[in-house]
Amino acid sequence: MSQKWKRYALIAGIFAFAIGGAIMLGKMKPPPEKKEIAEVDILIETMRVVAETVSLTVQSQGTVRPRTETILGSEVAGAIISVSPKFIAGGVFEKGEVLMRIDPTNYRVDVDQAEALLEQRQIEFDGAAKLRTQGYRAESEYASAAAALASARAALVRARRNLERTYISLPYAGMVRSKDADLGQFVGIGSRLGVTFATDYAEIRLPLTDRDLAFIDLPSAADVSATGNANGPRVTLAAERRGNMAYWQGRIVRSEGVVDEKTRVTYAVAQIEDPYRLHAGQDAGAVLPMGTFVAATIDGKTVQDVVRLPRSVLRGNGQIVVVDDNNLLQIRSVEVLRTDKKYAYILSGITEGERISLTSIENPINGMKVRTEAGTDRPQVTSNDD
Repeated sequence: MSQKWKRYALIAGIFAFAIGGAIMLGKMKPPPEKKEIAEVDILIETMRVVAETVSLTVQSQGTVRPRTETILGSEVAGAIISVSPKFIAGGVFEKGEVLMRIDPTNYRVDVDQAEALLEQRQIEFDGAAKLRTQGYRAESEYASAAAALASARAALVRARRNLERTYISLPYAGMVRSKDADLGQFVGIGSRLGVTFATDYAEIRLPLTDRDLAFIDLPSAADVSATGNANGPRVTLAAERRGNMAYWQGRIVRSEGVVDEKTRVTYAVAQIEDPYRLHAGQDAGAVLPMGTFVAATIDGKTVQDVVRLPRSVLRGNGQIVVVDDNNLLQIRSVEVLRTDKKYAYILSGITEGERISLTSIENPINGMKVRTEAGTDRPQVTSNDD
C-alpha cells in the first residue's frame, strides 16, 4: 500500500473513532427528568347582576343661538346725531333704551305742518256740516270735507310716527352683536345700523336620530300650539370655559316637527334662561355666550327591570359570557335595549343574581372551566353618570 493510501486510511479511522465516541457518550447520558404539565383554569373577575329601574339619557350636541336676533334698519332718512355708549359690539342695553338718534328736524316740521293742516280741515269740516244742516251745501261737498279731514288726521299720525322713528330702540333687553353705522353718518330708509339679540333666553338645536326619539318624551305639536313652548325633558349642557368644564341646566321646549331630508335627524330645541347671567347673583355660575358649542345630555324615559352592564362585556351579536355555579362558561344571547358610552342596558336573556365575566376571554367556549377567587365578584353598577 502506498504512502498516500495509508494517510487516507488514518484520517478515515480518526473520523470513525470520533463519531463512535460521540455516540457512546450520548448513550451514557441520563435521560431528562419528565415533568407533568398541570392545566390551570383561567382566573377571571365576575359581577353579579341586579335588575333595577334605570333613567336613560340621550346624548346630543349643538351651538348656542339667540332666541331673538334683529338686524337694525333705519325707517327714516337723516344724519345720525347721537349714539349711545352701549351701542358697541358686546354692549348690553335695556328694553326701550335709545341706542341711536337720527336728526329729527325735518320730521318735527312735518308734524307742525300736519297739525296746521288738520286744524284747517277741521274748520272747513265744521263749516260744511253747519251749512249742510241749513240746506246750503250739497251732500257731496260735506262728504268731500269729511274725507279731507280724515286725510289730514292720517297725515298727522304718519308725521308723528316718523318723528318717533328717529329714536332707535328695541322692545327687548339684549346685547349688540355688531355696529354698522356711527355718529355723523347719513342713513337712508332701510340702511343697516347693526345687529342685536335678546339675552333673556338662548336656544340650542339638538339633532336626534330616530332611535334616540324612542327614549325621549318630546313635546308634541299640540303641547306647543298655545304658547309656542312646552315644559319638556331637562337638559344638561356642558362646555369648556376658561380651561374648566362648565354646566348649565335647560329644558326641551319644542321639536321642529320635521325630519331633515339630508341627515335624517329630527331637531329638538333646548332653551336656557339668562345665558349671560345678567339678572343672577355673583354665584350664578359661568356665562354661556352665543356661538358656544355644547354637549347636551337629555333626560330620557325611565325603564323598570333593566340590567345595566359595563359596555365592555357585550360581545358581537348581543352576547355575554355567563359564569354558572360550577364555574363553567355559558355564552348567552341577550336582548339589548340600548348602549351608551359606558353601559349596555339588557332587557332579557339574563336573570338577576347570575354572574357575568368582566374579564375579556379570548375564544371562550361553552362549558369552559374557569376560576373565580373569593371576593372577586364586583357589585352591580349603581351610577348612571355618563
